Order: sequence, then C-alpha cells, then structure tokens
Amino acid sequence: MNTERVAELIRELISEIGEDPTREGLLKTPERVAKSMDFLTSGYRQDLKALINDAVFESEANNMIIARDIEVYSLCEHHMLPFFGRIHIGYISKERVLGLSKLARIVDYHARRLQIQERLTSDIAADIQDAVDAQGVGVVIEARHLCMMMRGVEKQNSLMATSSVLGCFRSDLATRTEFHNLIQRTIPH
Repeated sequence: MNTERVAELIRELISEIGEDPTREGLLKTPERVAKSMDFLTSGYRQDLKALINDAVFESEANNMIIARDIEVYSLCEHHMLPFFGRIHIGYISKERVLGLSKLARIVDYHARRLQIQERLTSDIAADIQDAVDAQGVGVVIEARHLCMMMRGVEKQNSLMATSSVLGCFRSDLATRTEFHNLIQRTIPH
C-alpha cells in the first residue's frame, strides 16, 4: 500500500468534509490514518502458506478441537466502518492439527481486509479445512457492526451471528450439535 498517497487522499477528504487539514489537531491525522489503514488491510498483502509456516503437525487423535472467543476486528466493505466480536472455531482432524496460534492468524489474515461477515466466516472455515484436510470444520462469528450502530438504523444492541459448517459438521447433526454446545459452555474464571 502506498501510505503517502493514502495520506494525500485523507488530507483531501478532511478538506471535503469542511475541516481544515492544517489545523493543529489534524496536522498528522492523514499520516496516522494511512498507517492505520495499512495495518487494518494487511490481509491483502500476506501469504496464507507463509502465515501457517509449516505449523501443521501429525496427530493420531481425531477428536474435536475447539478454540473459543478469539477476538475479531474487521472493516465492513460497504461503509468501511469497523465490525468486531468473537469467533469460535472447531474442527475434527484426520491425521494433522494446526498450531493453536495459527487459528487466530488465519482469522486476522481474512479479517484485515474490507469484508462482510458472511464471507469472513466461510473463508476461515475453508482455509482450516484445506490446511489440515479436516473431517469437518465449524466456524461461528458473533459481531457488532458500527455501520448499523452509529449510522443508518442506529441499533446499539444488535449482534450478527454467522455460521459455516463443512464436512461432518454439516452432514452429522450430532457433531454439529456437540460443537454448538461446546462453544456455548461457560467456563468459570
């Protein structure tokens, strides 16, 4: 990303909305916004294979593996406003498992781009399925969207939930039910 060009565009935007980009509080805003956008859209400039970095390990177990409550932050592609929440991932391995931190890295890889929650959910599930050739994958995202909270209908308590299930999570009701029950279980602190 050309951060200098983005900063120029932000400076123009500040002028177009009726502000003075030379005002003290806004002098460095274009550069800060450009750096922020570089980070928030870094998923476009990453390579998934390099991100996973051979953190796929042999495993004889074929039990359900679940990572719950992974924070997720993204930008709505329709208004470029943030949406944020938590994601729950489950999969049943055949012979390979992913390093735990790689699940969060796959989430960020997809979330750090202009996105819709529906696609984010299915893309994460597909990449986990491909990475370990899982018997099945389940991904649930629960998120709040600022495009719905601070503009438009202004519904402050709205929460969107999306789910993607592949393989045995889709074909076997008992597996899908076990996954949903495990991600809803409260763990005492």
